[in-house]
Amino acid sequence: MQTREDIFNTLRDALVELFELDPASISLESNLYQDLEIDSIDAVDLIDHIKRQTGKKIAADEFKAVRTVNDVVEAVYRLVNPAA
Repeated sequence: MQTREDIFNTLRDALVELFELDPASISLESNLYQDLEIDSIDAVDLIDHIKRQTGKKIAADEFKAVRTVNDVVEAVYRLVNPAA
C-alpha cells in the first residue's frame, strides 16, 4: 500500500522528469495549471505516466476535477487503495 507521501514523492519526481520543473516549486498546494503551467497535453502525458507507474488508469472524468498536486495525490491514492 502506498502512502500519500510516497505518491507525492513519486509524482514530484515525475513532474521534474517530464516537464523539467524545479522540485522546490512543487508542493501539495501547487496548482497544476497556474503554478506549474501544465497544459492539457501535459496532463495527458502525466495520466499516461501514472498508468505506467501504477498499472491503473485514472478516469479522464476524475482527472478533469484535479487542480492541485494534492488532488492528483488523492486520486492516485484512491486508485491504488480502493478500500481506503
